Amino acid sequence: MTKRVLLAAPRGYCAGVDRAVVTVEKALALYGAPVYVRKQIVHNVHVVASLEAKGAIFVEETDEVPEGKTVVFSAHGVSPLVHEQAAARNLKTIDATCPLVTKVHHEVRRFATEDSEILLIGHHGHEEVEGTAGEAPDRVRIVDGLDGARTIQPTPGKNLVWLSQTTLSVDETMEAVAILKERFPDIQAPPSDDICYATQNRQEAIKEIAPQADLVIVVGSRNSSNSVRLVEVALEYGAKASHLVDYAEEIQDDWFTGVETIGVTSGASVPEILVKDVLATLHEHGFKDVQEITAAEESLLFALPPELRKDMKAAGQA
Repeated sequence: MTKRVLLAAPRGYCAGVDRAVVTVEKALALYGAPVYVRKQIVHNVHVVASLEAKGAIFVEETDEVPEGKTVVFSAHGVSPLVHEQAAARNLKTIDATCPLVTKVHHEVRRFATEDSEILLIGHHGHEEVEGTAGEAPDRVRIVDGLDGARTIQPTPGKNLVWLSQTTLSVDETMEAVAILKERFPDIQAPPSDDICYATQNRQEAIKEIAPQADLVIVVGSRNSSNSVRLVEVALEYGAKASHLVDYAEEIQDDWFTGVETIGVTSGASVPEILVKDVLATLHEHGFKDVQEITAAEESLLFALPPELRKDMKAAGQA
């Protein structure tokens, strides 16, 4: 039996996550600990623990940050109300919102001024969705999944437009859009695709691997929307089994029964060291032949938040 690993590329950190994590690291170096971070900077338990060890303090809301201190907003984005709350407490804010999420915020504001009702495809309670909807709470209706698309009842007589959370399954989002178009033929589409390039690329790579895989291991945290989607996509496209793990230690021996080919990938907020640990564990179980399957090349980089770059320049660290 030939035991092999099909390693997805691209995988792991996207440009928005890299920017957000580096933002917290640079803020700690520039201002000293502690630096407060509202919510998890990215949805990965290892990253959060690593930054906590360096002096970051994660809070749920801005009212937990002492007045006048520095707070970083997470990559998932925040609503205007959160900015107002931070200003009321005289907090120094650094906005690490992913620029691709910021683009959706701009779209919400633009369509809201045109008196449209916005059907936002996304998950209730997800931080990104809360922040995006908060740009125009009286104009945004959340469409959660295919059932949401089938049952949402927009305000009669309103012009409709659909937007989406950036980290969804591409296929399921398009299914939801198809349902909305069938129900509301005049609904407008966004000027460009909202689902982020990294989410799409990671899903495309696992689509190539899944039909060949007896098992797919996705490295990522359970609150990471794009990581959870990768498990679902693997199963939809033919993987016999798929599991989400934060760490290699979570891999269970009984997963290997009858398995010859294992697919491995990681969510967009996962550092590569965690993937290497998984590959080392698989190597110990005889899976020594590792083949990389490349679906796309990524070279996008985002500049650090302007407020941080300004302070780094003033301190001679730019």
